[in-house]
Amino acid sequence: MNNVWLPYVLFMLMCCMVVSCGSSHENNEHKGMNHKTAAQILGDTNYKAICYGGYRTTSRDSQPSVQQIKDDIKILQALGIKVLRTYNTQYAEVKNLLQAIAELQQQDSTLEMYVMLGTWMDCEGAWTNTPNHEKENETANAAEIHRAVQLANQYPQLVKIISVGNEAMVRWATSYYVKAEIILKWVNYLQRLKNEKLLPPDIWITSSDNYASWGGGDYMYHTGELKKLYNAVDYVSIHTYPMHDTHYNPVFWLLKPNENKLTHEVKIDSLMQRSIQYAQAQYHHVVKYMKSIGVNKPIHIGETGWASQSDGYYGNEGSNACDEYKAALYYQGIRTWTNREKITCFYFEAFDEKWKDAQHPNGSENHFGVFTSDGKAKYAIWDKVDEGVFKQLTRDGHPVVKTFNGNKQELLKQVRLPRY
Repeated sequence: MNNVWLPYVLFMLMCCMVVSCGSSHENNEHKGMNHKTAAQILGDTNYKAICYGGYRTTSRDSQPSVQQIKDDIKILQALGIKVLRTYNTQYAEVKNLLQAIAELQQQDSTLEMYVMLGTWMDCEGAWTNTPNHEKENETANAAEIHRAVQLANQYPQLVKIISVGNEAMVRWATSYYVKAEIILKWVNYLQRLKNEKLLPPDIWITSSDNYASWGGGDYMYHTGELKKLYNAVDYVSIHTYPMHDTHYNPVFWLLKPNENKLTHEVKIDSLMQRSIQYAQAQYHHVVKYMKSIGVNKPIHIGETGWASQSDGYYGNEGSNACDEYKAALYYQGIRTWTNREKITCFYFEAFDEKWKDAQHPNGSENHFGVFTSDGKAKYAIWDKVDEGVFKQLTRDGHPVVKTFNGNKQELLKQVRLPRY
C-alpha cells in the first residue's frame, strides 16, 4: 500500500467507529424526535438562521462554557433562530455548542436547533509574511475536516451541513486564501465519505465564500476548478457585504441630487434600500454565472450583516455607514427579501465578539451582533424585547434589555449621512 494513503485509511476506519457511536447516541437520547434534513431546512422560512460565536473576551484562549452557550441558545431560540453557523473545529467552542444543544433537547424535546459546521482552510504559511497560495496547510486543514467528520457522526441529529472553508478562495483574504482546487479536494473527500456511509447520508456539503469567489464578480474566478466545485457541492453558500463597499465601492452609497430635500430619516431609509438592492444584485450575479455553466443548485446566503459601530473606514472618519439605526434597517430588509424568496440567510451575527479586532475596541468587526457582548438587544430587535420574549433570560447574569435604554432619540443622535 502507498504510504501516502495510510492516514486516510486509518481515518476512514475511525469514522466507521464514530458513525456507529453517533448513531447509538442519537437513538438512545433522541428517540422519537422528528429531525429535519438540510434539504428540508434550507429555504424554509420557519428555520431562521444566524452566525454564532460565543466568545466573551478579547481572546479565543478563553472558551465559552457549556452553560454560557446554553444561555445563548435560549436567547436565540426566543428570537426564533433554529439554525446556527460555526467557523472552525480546532477550539472547544463547537464541541461545547453541540453538547449544550443536546443537553437542552434532553430537557425540552420541543427545542429545535441545527448546526452548519464550519471548517477553516489555510494556505501554506498562512498568517505569516510569506503565505504560499499555491499550496495548502494540509496538516491543519486535514485536522479541521477530521474533527468535523467526528462531530457530524457524533451528533447527526444536530449537524446538517459541513462547510469547507470560510472566505477561503477570495483573493483579498491575502493572509490565508487557497485556490478553488483545494476546496474542491476536501468537498469531494466529504462527498466520498457520504457515499461510503462514513458520514450521515443526508448531510449537505458546501463552501461558504464571497459572492465574487463563486463567479459573481471578477472573471479571474471563472475557472474550470470552480465549475467542478459547483458540481461537487450540494448547495452554494455566498457572502455579500454592502456595508464594506460603502468604502470600497461607494457610488451606490452617495445621496442622489433629487434626495437632498428629503428628511434626514428618509434619506437614510433610501440609502439602506439601495444597500439591500446591492446585496440582491450580488446574489443574482452568482445565479447568472451558475446558469451560464449549466449548473442548477440552491443558492443561500452564508453571511451578510451590518456593523453598528466603527472607528475606521465605515465610521465618522469614513463612509458614516455604521450605527444601530442603519444596521436595523439592513437586518429587517434582508430578512424580508430572503423570506420572500425562500433564501436561507445566516445573518452575521448573533452576539458582538470582542476578539475579532482586539486592538481596536471600536472597530467594526467587533460590532456585527444583533446583541451586544453583554446581551443587550440592539435596535433591530427592540420589538422582540417589547413582546417579552426574553423575559427571565440572561447572558452572563445580564438581562436582555434594549440598548440606549430604549430611547430612540438618543440612538438617532449617532446617525449620520454619507460624508460626500
